[in-house]
Amino acid sequence: MTDAIDSGSAIRATGGCLCGAVRYEVIGVLRDVLVCHCAMCRKTHGHIGAYTACAKGALRIVDGRGLKWYASSMKARRGFCGECGASIFYDPLAKDYMAIAAGTLDAPTGLKTILQIHVGSAGDYYPIDATIPQRAGSGALGSQRYFFLGSTIVMPDGPMP
Repeated sequence: MTDAIDSGSAIRATGGCLCGAVRYEVIGVLRDVLVCHCAMCRKTHGHIGAYTACAKGALRIVDGRGLKWYASSMKARRGFCGECGASIFYDPLAKDYMAIAAGTLDAPTGLKTILQIHVGSAGDYYPIDATIPQRAGSGALGSQRYFFLGSTIVMPDGPMP
């Protein structure tokens, strides 16, 4: 995250939590949406996690008065609103991207859902959407990866919403 985004850069997207105590802007590329069925995402969101992502340097917190962070593992933390409880960010600490809960983006997003990951961990109370490509694990597809490397969208080696 940064507050040092060039003010002449075009804002690609805006978003925030339910109560407005967390607002953000994204400059540049947003990855299309990945749906994660892992138990952590289901517990964080109350159901599956649907995430887009941007380069960390492209995210600017406009209003962070409600933003709180929870270390969900040694490798990642999750950003949420301490006032309304909205789950907003997934920050893989060693990576150069920030995952953003797609439902927190202001419409229109122009995004589409492109992949379901961790379908092998899906809850037993809902069906998997067979029309969206799926991976039993993290989404690794051979040598391709879905995350940001600089301004290029590529595909993840390890777990990533």
